[in-house]
Amino acid sequence: MSTELRGRRIALIGGAGFIGHNLALELARQGAKVDVIDSLQVNNLLTFSAKMPDLVNRELYLRIIHQRLDLLHEAGIPLHVQDARDYHALGKLLNQQIKPQVIVHLAAVAHAGHSNKDPYSTFDHSLRTLENALDCARDSIEQFIFLSSSMVYGNFKADEVDEEHPLEPIGIYGALKVAGEKLVIAYHQVFDLPYTIIRPSALYGPRCVSRRVGQIFIESALSGSTLRVDGDGSERLDFTYVDDLVDGICLAIRHPAARNQIFNMTYGGSRSIQELVEIVRQHFPRVEVQRVPRDALMPFRGTLSTRKVVAQLGYAPTHPLEAGFAKYVEWYRALVGEPSATAEVQA
Repeated sequence: MSTELRGRRIALIGGAGFIGHNLALELARQGAKVDVIDSLQVNNLLTFSAKMPDLVNRELYLRIIHQRLDLLHEAGIPLHVQDARDYHALGKLLNQQIKPQVIVHLAAVAHAGHSNKDPYSTFDHSLRTLENALDCARDSIEQFIFLSSSMVYGNFKADEVDEEHPLEPIGIYGALKVAGEKLVIAYHQVFDLPYTIIRPSALYGPRCVSRRVGQIFIESALSGSTLRVDGDGSERLDFTYVDDLVDGICLAIRHPAARNQIFNMTYGGSRSIQELVEIVRQHFPRVEVQRVPRDALMPFRGTLSTRKVVAQLGYAPTHPLEAGFAKYVEWYRALVGEPSATAEVQA
């Protein structure tokens, strides 16, 4: 029997990020009492406020981040600007002020390429924050939800993989996600802390500034630049619209069947990069493509089986790539205006 979200106290650590703010808005819409904890440092307001020479589309991304923060404010969702790396401050905030029943841990450096370039910062903002959150939660939390990644699998050994696929990550990002999963399970073993681990894949949707492939393609098309395709375009990803993931996380909070389980939470059907290119061309017919060598540290992936989460939680994603991408393009057009008025969107 599922639990209603109305009135439940839920803390989102890293909740001002791409997934987090979308999740916070939906939880609040369903009547939950949501608190967002975020330092605004990682791929967020403080990052893009600094005038670093290598920041792409800085002004555009600041607009997007302010849109996130405005939406949280309009929904009445408290934002606690707190660095989760500070164990004592985080503990005081969680245990004396918010007193959540559920914690969703989203804090991370959410980009594999950036993780490989800066392992120290990635560890600090991913695993250190997770350890602090777990330790603060171990005696009082009904459920601890950890957002992992399809990157934990490394190279897929089959066209479709389920949660029992071997964990053989490639690079820093995937390795830290595996370590995070193991740490979460260890806290359950030692302290009986109920958990749910969620593995998304190839997320896309409004208000993302993480430079994911779909986002880059739209911004390139709007600015009249070529689409940069790594490899020959045959590589496949299980593209997942953010609203589908958010609905799945809400189900995981509501259903007791989610306790102490690991779930793939994706659309459940991979598509090739070339198919994504053709979808982009439906919206931007004149766009051209440049092919470049693929990153050797990116694993070859494909479809994640969603049979387990469908059977146990009733998960039902509703956005195939064509539908989700159309909504994403529409949102971008509304954000920047007509393509002729997108001078701030750079190549």
